[in-house]
Amino acid sequence: MVKQRLVMIGNGMAGVRTIEEILKIRREQFDITIFGKEPHPNYNRIQLSTVLQGDTTINDIILNDWNWYKENNITLFTGEEIVQIDAERKIVISDLGRETVFDKLIFATGSSPFILPIPGAEKNGVTGFRDIQDCETMIQVAKTKKRAVVIGGGLLGLEAARGLLNLGMEVDVVHLLETLMEKQLDETASNMLEKELSRQGMNFLKGKQTAEITGNDRVEGVRFTDGTEVTADLVVMAVGIVPSIKLAKECGIYTNRGIVVNDFMETSIKNIFAVGECAEHREIVYGLVAPLYEQAKVLANKICGVNNTKRYEGSFTGTQLKVADVNLYSAGEIFEDNTTKAIKVHNEFDGIYKKVLIRDKHIVGIVLYGNTDDSTRLFRMMIKQEDIHDMTNIAFLQAEGAKAEATDVSSMHDDELICGCNGVTKGTIVSAIHSHGLTSVAEVGNCTNAGRSCGRCKPLISTILEHTLGEQFDSSALKETICSCTTYSREEIIAEIRDKRLTNVKEVMHVLGWNQIEGCSKCRPALNYYLGMIYPDYHDDRDSRLVNEKIHANIQKDGTFTVVPRMYGGVTNAEDLRKIANVAEKYEIPLVKLTGGQRIALMGVNKEDLPNIWQELGMPSGYAYGKTLRTVKTCVGSRFCRYGTQDSMGLGIELEKRFERLDTPHKVKMGVSACPRNCAESGIKDVGIVGIDGGWEIYVGGNGGTDLRAGELLVTVKSKEDVYKIVGAYLQYYRETATYLERTSKWIERLGLNHIKDILANENMVKGLNTRLNKTLERYNDPWSLAIVNPTIRESYYAKQTVNVPAE
Repeated sequence: MVKQRLVMIGNGMAGVRTIEEILKIRREQFDITIFGKEPHPNYNRIQLSTVLQGDTTINDIILNDWNWYKENNITLFTGEEIVQIDAERKIVISDLGRETVFDKLIFATGSSPFILPIPGAEKNGVTGFRDIQDCETMIQVAKTKKRAVVIGGGLLGLEAARGLLNLGMEVDVVHLLETLMEKQLDETASNMLEKELSRQGMNFLKGKQTAEITGNDRVEGVRFTDGTEVTADLVVMAVGIVPSIKLAKECGIYTNRGIVVNDFMETSIKNIFAVGECAEHREIVYGLVAPLYEQAKVLANKICGVNNTKRYEGSFTGTQLKVADVNLYSAGEIFEDNTTKAIKVHNEFDGIYKKVLIRDKHIVGIVLYGNTDDSTRLFRMMIKQEDIHDMTNIAFLQAEGAKAEATDVSSMHDDELICGCNGVTKGTIVSAIHSHGLTSVAEVGNCTNAGRSCGRCKPLISTILEHTLGEQFDSSALKETICSCTTYSREEIIAEIRDKRLTNVKEVMHVLGWNQIEGCSKCRPALNYYLGMIYPDYHDDRDSRLVNEKIHANIQKDGTFTVVPRMYGGVTNAEDLRKIANVAEKYEIPLVKLTGGQRIALMGVNKEDLPNIWQELGMPSGYAYGKTLRTVKTCVGSRFCRYGTQDSMGLGIELEKRFERLDTPHKVKMGVSACPRNCAESGIKDVGIVGIDGGWEIYVGGNGGTDLRAGELLVTVKSKEDVYKIVGAYLQYYRETATYLERTSKWIERLGLNHIKDILANENMVKGLNTRLNKTLERYNDPWSLAIVNPTIRESYYAKQTVNVPAE
């Protein structure tokens, strides 16, 4: 087959994404040539602000390195600009005089920063903020100069201002209007943002129109139409972008604001196409990456001749932003009118604002400031036009009611958008994990493109990986920081908490400079655990726990829950069995199951029924959901078994009562066998105890799961009191030295059994460990009993989630 000659003008994100899609469909159909006027391979323009702010380097934001072009047989000319097109002869000509013939041509020329047409705009020290060269210019100026003026109080201007602050410059932000980011935020959110950015060091000059940039050859100041002036060594113009259409217009292609295209991204000349910020579709030019990637997919299908190519009919997107460490989200309409009603939450103390606009029982607009956890849930409801008239305000918007669903991936729908930039859903990611054996965020990104643009969804992708892989998820394969929200390791965080006497999750994240203001579902539970490990009287942050622990029941794949009441040592009685049977009948529980831990599980329970079921059972929680002591499995022992040498049931019951509810880095399972026949499977438990003549053997580090591991003998003791003492010290040392979500088997392999033996051989160490453990145990109460008597807990965690919309 003779290959067609495909030429693309522009080497940016939208264009290269088009090429990636083409390679997936018809790899051998084209000889591909790309011209890029910048001297770089394709890089992530969205991340330029992080380069300016010093968080990353230019190499870190490269999306397709030089090898990618070679591996895909793409001819790339960088630092070379196309200056002329002969559409009739199908030839493009570069500024170096190179002539290249094409069969199909793609304009991916992007856009340029709009430079205000005012006197002095041409002076040295005036720059846009659009490419790597702009970043390098600002970084160089900041090395010797001190005062910067950023013209434009939109997203790009504020990101530039934050970067210049990081570079040590004093920064004035000039904005024509009285509210910042007026296209994304309403007045309340804008005022909150301004207050926070002012605290960070930005100075705002609002309601100012720039008249002139003063100075000789170089910038010295900025003069405004009201006659006032400010001094400046650097002026950054961030007032908008202009589609790059000059070349297309000169060769006869129909243009308006952009290069006008139809629903297949075709221009007015056959076999010439346009994609990205240079393209105008149905009178709209898109600047966000998500719609540009949607265009790329449609264009790739059209160029490759895919039958029944889906039309591009425009994009309806939510804007997930991060401005100077403040998370923002907006979608749809921003301002109220006489046809809308607003539901709002404004928590000024914590810096959180949420607004949803409703028209005719449907969401038509969303503004979120500070906490954007609910963005995907609300956006899904908006684009699907879900009827929300029967939902309650509190559960709908307040974090206490919605967070369990908003941040827990198990409750997300498969069509929930995870990566808004690339249009990747949860279902796509989960399918890719299963189909391709993916185990890391980077692998998910390479396979699905999720997380490859702004990167803000990477913590959520990591959580999906962990949820999907379960115990096969290898946390050790991740980088040493506890999550991507911070650069601190586990050891550094614990040291900082102790040194600075930090006492709650929000305080830790604020003082240590988290890059996600609300953290994520990886770091919040970890921080909550570490605080509880350090401070015996710590007040638990329930909303920072994983959903199972937050609800105190196991969530199942269909959204129902499992109730497992405590049966100490696997021993029960007729009264408790009657209670279980009565509850199962009354609430029509679909499955009653004996578990491997000698318990009875009630499976398929609706969340709103949980408190009533607990009340009617009148039994303590079995913590089958928790990172804590799950069960102590026992054999019948010397009381009934002719082979039993010790009272295994008595010891097991006492161990379970002593250590129940204790927070540990991961789940802990125990077994007590009355003799070496090991009927309670003590040899594959986190702590296994085996009765022998005259005493007990204590085994540790066993695991009966996917990674089967036999327990190792820790010590032999003579009495039950010795068992309690050694097991208590062992658990506390595990609590103090393990990483959150690290099983005892992995912990022992990391520390070494001999090291742990040495610790527990030291009588003073054992005494100190048990003292700290016992002090910690004093703080625990049964969570079910609290939920029964506390109406706030019931409303926040167990009520049906509905919103009341006022009647018209």
